[in-house]
Amino acid sequence: MGFSYLWVLLLCIIGEGLVKGVLGVGGLACNWGTRSTHPLPPSIVVKLLKDNGFSKVKLFEADPGALQALGGTGIQVMVGIPNELLAPLASSVTVAENWVSKNVSSYISKNGVDIRYVAVGNEPFLKTYKDTFLQTTFPALQNIQAALIKAGLGRQVKVTIPLNADVYQTDSGLPSGGNFRSDIHTLMMSILKFLSDNGGALTINIYPFLSLQADPDFPKEYAFFNNTSKPVVDGSISYTNVLDANFDTCIAALEKNGFSSLPVIVGEVGWPTDGDPNANIEDARRFNQGLVSRIVAGQGSPKRSTPPDIYIFGLIDEDAKSVQPGNFERHWGVFNFDGSIKYSLDIGRGKALVPAKGVHYLARKWCIMAPDASPSDPNLVQSINYACSYADCTSLGYGSSCGMLDARSNASYAFNMYYQTMDQRKGACEFSNLSVTTTTDPSPTQNGQNRTCRFEIMIDVGKHEKPRRPPSSPAAGLREHNSHKVVMVLLVLVLVSTLMI
Repeated sequence: MGFSYLWVLLLCIIGEGLVKGVLGVGGLACNWGTRSTHPLPPSIVVKLLKDNGFSKVKLFEADPGALQALGGTGIQVMVGIPNELLAPLASSVTVAENWVSKNVSSYISKNGVDIRYVAVGNEPFLKTYKDTFLQTTFPALQNIQAALIKAGLGRQVKVTIPLNADVYQTDSGLPSGGNFRSDIHTLMMSILKFLSDNGGALTINIYPFLSLQADPDFPKEYAFFNNTSKPVVDGSISYTNVLDANFDTCIAALEKNGFSSLPVIVGEVGWPTDGDPNANIEDARRFNQGLVSRIVAGQGSPKRSTPPDIYIFGLIDEDAKSVQPGNFERHWGVFNFDGSIKYSLDIGRGKALVPAKGVHYLARKWCIMAPDASPSDPNLVQSINYACSYADCTSLGYGSSCGMLDARSNASYAFNMYYQTMDQRKGACEFSNLSVTTTTDPSPTQNGQNRTCRFEIMIDVGKHEKPRRPPSSPAAGLREHNSHKVVMVLLVLVLVSTLMI
């Protein structure tokens, strides 16, 4: 194996992933994120899950609406605990007992929710957190386990910690050289022993897409299955994709430290469809079809033939997520924000994806730049900036689905996203006399067909049960951090340059 492949593999292991297997015998598993301005009603999401063969779901927090809707469905649930709760949970077992009583015991006994795991924190040892959660994660895990035992749920509900793949590495550049990071090695040994002693599992989040984003020289083919990339040879094993290589690096690290039988769950893995040149429908379909085919076939990795549970990230797009580390963060869904189908997938035995049913939308009205308004109007830049500070304009970025729009359509897209986000309220399409409403869909067409750029109409949340607005604090680790406004300002700079041409 050449040096370049050693280097590439080492890069991938710093934060992305692998894949294998089938989620047990039951079907598919996915992450259900709720950070949307106009979320689908939980009852419709649960129907979407069941219609598409998802038998397991991971929540980033104990969302009441989601948990209630999952009651009596037979769908197995992993309930997450956000990182900001680690400190109080670590400080007192009583706090942990109260959390378990409210968010686990109650939903099991009163709603019939099949909760199987509690995920304590989310990627708490990520290097970018600068040791923020090193002192609280393990004590929180111990207290949650104690609380589950006290509640009589110690056998039914297990504990885990979702970790980023950067917790392990390889000095040799090969999976067989895998070991846990030296700065957290002692802590990891304590956590792994605790998980093993209590029947828990290690959860790893792995992202080939982020490997591709990290370096322009990354061999893109190696991120996919059935690719044309040169295999990475590690002794008697040839790795044909980065997912298997990354996963087996984790397995090697476990074996090296005496935990060869500890179950490993792939907590997050997927491919986004917008917000970046590499985030597109074609690549997402290719990656996720390969992933789903492996899951359905029950395929494991070279070092561990038994397939792990694999939670696809994610189920639906979330327009209220932070855009760190990129605009693609709002576009990981296999489905659009409204549960409509983005692309075709064979989810086993020739079965195709099924869209969400019973979704109610706002009126067929859009907000666009007025025909008599000028792109040189001095108020236009400020108006676009304002619109994109309160709405999702990530599809307008370079290489994104709406990045090819002309100056007028750019402004129209921004105005419409604000108008829809504000529920088409009166006054929401008033941008310094630069905008008007229309009943004609302004989505661009090509040869009479809709292109990938969509001028959305939002879900009418008033016709569904009252939605829960996304929390102000992050609930989904690496990709759910602070401000989107800074990114939107950068986006406006791109728009301004377009408008001034």
